Amino acid sequence: MVMRIKRKPIDELNALVDSVLGPHTPPIATVIPGEEVKVETWDALTRVTNPVTGPLEIEGAQPGDTLIVDIIDIELPEYGTTAIIPGFGALEGWLRLLEPRTKTSEIRDGKIHYTTDDGKIIEIEAAPFIGTIGVSPENEAITTLSPGRHGGNMDCPDVKPGNRLMLPVFRSGAIFSLGDVHAVQGDGEICGTAVEISAVVTLKFTLKKGQKINWPRVESSEEIMTVCSARPLEDAARLAYRELVDWMASDYGWGREDAYMFLSLVAKARIAQIVDPLYTVVAKLKKSYLRRS
Repeated sequence: MVMRIKRKPIDELNALVDSVLGPHTPPIATVIPGEEVKVETWDALTRVTNPVTGPLEIEGAQPGDTLIVDIIDIELPEYGTTAIIPGFGALEGWLRLLEPRTKTSEIRDGKIHYTTDDGKIIEIEAAPFIGTIGVSPENEAITTLSPGRHGGNMDCPDVKPGNRLMLPVFRSGAIFSLGDVHAVQGDGEICGTAVEISAVVTLKFTLKKGQKINWPRVESSEEIMTVCSARPLEDAARLAYRELVDWMASDYGWGREDAYMFLSLVAKARIAQIVDPLYTVVAKLKKSYLRRS
């Protein structure tokens, strides 16, 4: 039987509780590693800004472990919302005088139906993923609008069904939450929102005991990826590539200098978002390069 974690009713959402990731919020449920969980989420534009569902206590998780989150499925609703919020977004300094706007897109048959201002409907393939997902930081409570070593608002399109997210554990029980699901998002999320949706997300948790990582990692069938956040943007890129070098060395037997040179030849990167308090870069390497004869 799959455990289902329900989202709070709107009138019970609390900005002080539901918009932070931290150690001071009591868990709403305990999950046993290996157990599948369905989690209901609100969209990021609900009354509390960027609310998350949780926290969930992961039984047996301890500081120094790695929490593995397999993203199994995301159930899409019928509509999603994109908005311009004055003072927020990658081009805010240039487009300072923009008025607030909201546009609703129908989601049907696996496609987003976006209507332009002149009435043209453009179909975009849905590519749902979890925008905000993470564990409690070691000591502080951090707003769900910000990413960091704990995960948080990374807005990384690779945190999607079929992929595996790895998070460092800083507190007993991990204290895990998620929300801010997107039906689709371009790299950078430049206006500050994507197609924001409420969703039902199916996850499975496992633990790597005593195996510490410094930043979130993602693994797909074809790539390994490191996800790091900082300002300025180049610092996020440097952190992501350094973490990828460390991963190649610790798990795949590469010398660090060798990995450093090799990544300079074949690595790829994406800008996940440039709108949050810290910017997020994803560094990627194909697994086929790791299968050395």
